[in-house]
This record gives sequence, C-alpha cells and structure tokens, in this order.
Amino acid sequence: MRRVLFWLFGIPIALYALLCFVAWFFQDRLVWYPGPPPTLTPAAIAAPFEDLELTTRDGATVHAWHVKAENARGAVLVCHGNAGNIEGRLPLAQTFRLLGYDVLLFDYRQYGKSRGILSEEGTYLDGEAALDHLAARGFEPRRTVIYGESMGGAVAVELARRRPCAVLFVEDTFTALADVGAEVYPWLPVRWITRTKYDSLAKIGALRVPFLVAHSPEDQLVPFRHGERLYAAHSGPKEFLETRGGHNGGGFLQRAEWVERVGGFLREHLPAP
Repeated sequence: MRRVLFWLFGIPIALYALLCFVAWFFQDRLVWYPGPPPTLTPAAIAAPFEDLELTTRDGATVHAWHVKAENARGAVLVCHGNAGNIEGRLPLAQTFRLLGYDVLLFDYRQYGKSRGILSEEGTYLDGEAALDHLAARGFEPRRTVIYGESMGGAVAVELARRRPCAVLFVEDTFTALADVGAEVYPWLPVRWITRTKYDSLAKIGALRVPFLVAHSPEDQLVPFRHGERLYAAHSGPKEFLETRGGHNGGGFLQRAEWVERVGGFLREHLPAP
C-alpha cells in the first residue's frame, strides 16, 4: 500500500516541486529577451541624433540614442519592453519627435550594445542614467516625459517614483509581473516563486504626476484590466486612452487621432518653450 501511495502521490508531488524549482531558477529567461545590437540608426528616419554610451551608478554601460527635434518643447525618455532593442522603437521616436520633443532611446544592460548584469534594479539604474543625460542637456523635470511600454511601463513608474517629471505615460503595462505570470501559468505558484516584482500597482497610488494610460482591450498578453487598475489607483491628473490591436503591433501609433490625444495631454502638462 505504501508503494502504491508513493507512486500515486509521491512521484507527482516530487515532479511538481522540481518543475517549480526549474521555473524559479530559470525565471530570468522568461522575463527578459534581449535583442542583438541594432543594425539601423535614427538616420533611417532622417532624424539628427547623438550616439551615446552612458555609465550607470553600478558601472554598467548603456547604449542610447538622443534623437533631436527642432525647437524641442521637452524630451521623452522611452523605456521599451522586455524584448528587442532600441532599433524597433524608431517609429515611436519619430512620432514623439514630430510632436515636438527630443527623444532618448536606451537599451537595458545586455540588450543591444549595452553591458552589465541584468536585474530589475539594473533596469531602473539604466533609466536613471538616461534621465541624468537629459538633465545634463538642459531638460529639467518640468520638461521631461517618462514613457514606458509593457515591462518598460513598470520601469517608467519606478523612475517617476525616484525622480520628478512632467508626465508619466504607460502603454499596455501590467499591474505587477506576478499578476501576468499567474494568468499565463495558472498551474504554478507564481506569486511565491517570482523574484522579479515590477509591481507598479503598489507604487502608482503614491504618485501625483500627470498620468496617461494607453491600453487595448484586444491585448492578448496584458489584459485590459491591468491598465484600468493602474489608472484607477492613481489620484492625480490623468487620462485613459483606449486603443486597439494586440500586445505587439497595436498601440497609439496606429491612428492619427490617438497620436493627437497623446500630443494634447503632453502639451497640457508641459510648458511652452
């Protein structure tokens, strides 16, 4: 009977425990998908730019492009998602540039040409180095927008918590990484084994910076309710932009009226140059 019980319960439990350990040990590979060094530059969109190497407080090297606009009203720091590199964000940079803003694209450590030990805190330090560069170029906080897409939205929220800015703008961003993980892997104790938090919902209520949320009900990876919960938790000036399309390939860039909504919110909260 003991042998039967062992085979019925002991082996499945041991296998499940092993699966949980593997998920815990290798979870970084499920969070970050670094892209290779970019093959294009902002020259591909006919934009003047500076090619930069920034140094973080912990000694990592961050590759960035400072894309220039004529008579810039302010600057937008772009915190991209967990896959690819800054090359894939050139259309985004061009859109903000045409709205009248300089744009700083940067790759997290181990993404593109950036180097360092990748971690949640590391991505925050990379963003801090990017903000330091904008400040050194004369873009004080009242003229700086922090934008983040998907995972980059979590980076943007933390940066806005650490540094003042004029506007915080997140797109298709989750409430917390564990919330997404629990929905994708309901058969794993994700909330117990997740080391990387990216818990924006726990932070957003303390912020008063003007807050713009863009999210699509058709997002198949980060459900629409994540954007709604982040928006509801914020108590300062805010606006919600409902877009269309999936997690990859959708977003506010798809329609001119959505771009104009974004531009209007930024103009409302950034002073004229």
